[in-house]
Formats: sequence, C-alpha cells, structure tokens
Amino acid sequence: MTDTPPPYGTPEHPRVAVRGEARLEVDPEIAHIGITVGARGKDRRTALEDLTRRNSHVLELARSYGPAIEKLETGALSITPEPTKHGRDEKIRAYHGRVHVTAVLNDFTALGEFTTRVADLDMTRVNGPWWSLRPDSPAHAAARRQAVHEAVQRAREYADALGARLTALVELADLGAENTAPAVPMPAAPGGIRGRAAYGGATTEPTALDLEPQRQTVHAQVNARFTMSPPQL
Repeated sequence: MTDTPPPYGTPEHPRVAVRGEARLEVDPEIAHIGITVGARGKDRRTALEDLTRRNSHVLELARSYGPAIEKLETGALSITPEPTKHGRDEKIRAYHGRVHVTAVLNDFTALGEFTTRVADLDMTRVNGPWWSLRPDSPAHAAARRQAVHEAVQRAREYADALGARLTALVELADLGAENTAPAVPMPAAPGGIRGRAAYGGATTEPTALDLEPQRQTVHAQVNARFTMSPPQL
C-alpha cells in the first residue's frame, strides 16, 4: 500500500507553497476598429435613406478587403428627432441617424489604408484601433507554461536551501481560480478620426495612415504547493 503524504505537510513531509509568474511582451494578432456612420435630414425618410446608403458604402468597402477583415458586425442603429428650440408645439427641426459598425482586421498593412479610407467618407467617425490577441493565442499557453516552470524552479530552490528535494505536487491553481473576475470590457477610445461632414470633398484618396502595432502584455500567475523530503537542518 502506497504511503501518500498528507497535503498539509508533516515534519517527515514538509510542504512548500510558492507562486509562479510570467509576463510576456508579444505582437498583437488582431485590431478592432469602431465606425459610426451618421446622417441628417429634414424628414425621417431622407435621414434614413442617407444612412442606409452610407452604411452600405462602408460595408462594401470593408468586404473589398477580403480575408484581411475577418469579422464585420453591425451594432446599434438610431434615428433621433431634433425638436425646434422655440415654440410650444412638437415641431421637428431635423432627424439624426447613426449606425455603428465594428471591423476586426488581421492584416495590419491593410489596416492603415482601410482606416484612412473610411475616415474620409462623409459623416463618418472612426475609433481605434484597439490591438489585442485572440482568446486561443499560443502566447497565453506560453505564459502559463513559463509560470509553471518558474513555480517549480522556485520551490526547488527553497528545498535546495534546506538540503531537501521536492517529492510531490500537491496543488496547482490559477491565481484567483476560485473567484473568477469578470471580463474587462474594451476601453473607449479617447478620441476618433472624423470623416468629412460635408458632401463632396477631394476626388483623390488620402495617403494611408501608418499605424504601428502596440505590443501586448500576456500575464500568467499560478499558486503551487509541493511536499519535500525532510530538511537537513
């Protein structure tokens, strides 16, 4: 019958608890762009028609980039009446329309050109880019492995300092695994690139923006508990 050492530790099988950490700096894999298309008209139908036309233009432009844009999603749509500033009756001065589109790009060479072309459209606002890694990025696994290796190395150094050796792993857990924190939402950009507010404009396309990808920090932490042989005190 195997004599398994208790997890809480004894003089014959002391327990050592350590934390392993890893922090990697890696290149981003994708970039998110937020696009807000606007329209304004004296009546609801005109505003809606202009909004539909401009939204279709943005979507067609995005689809022309093929696999460089791996996700294209339409968000909130709104048509808001603007009442007159004076008068007691419910007269409407104009209607404002907005539709939000999110594009996810994996080709950063196309990113600058696409962002510039969208920002050059009438009544269009661009926010971003927000750089990120995919949830299944190999960088996350690499950080976790490095954190585990550091935990083992740290525990082994403690055991060596006592003239002992590690004998068994008792527990390995992500930091905060019992109290999972909620996902952090994508932060709002402090500003954006605005498109032309007036009709018409330049007939030639502007020079594409040179966007430098922002390095991403991948962080992993683990708690590990080991038993070790009796120390040589």
